[in-house]
Amino acid sequence: MIAKTPPPPYYAVIFSSLRTDVEAGYHDTALRMLELAAEQPGYLGVEGVREGLGITISYWESLDAIRNWKQQSEHLVAQQKGRSDWYAAYKTRICKVERDYGFEK
Repeated sequence: MIAKTPPPPYYAVIFSSLRTDVEAGYHDTALRMLELAAEQPGYLGVEGVREGLGITISYWESLDAIRNWKQQSEHLVAQQKGRSDWYAAYKTRICKVERDYGFEK
């Protein structure tokens, strides 16, 4: 589903990842992180796909909202578990969205 975002400017956090073969706990944690992110002040939405390479884009009102999410206690635990078990590699990019447009039937 395409996230319903407000008019720009806002911010996008692009998380690209390659998984390991470790499955234990990944799915439940990923679902919990989606729920938890949605509860954070400044959260605007999320989009994601996984077909080998995983890409998750979360949208935020401000850089402060992104910093606060990165430091959220449950999220910190998930980040550590990701580095130790679930991800072979990942890259995070933070971007300011200055313009957006789209089409919908």
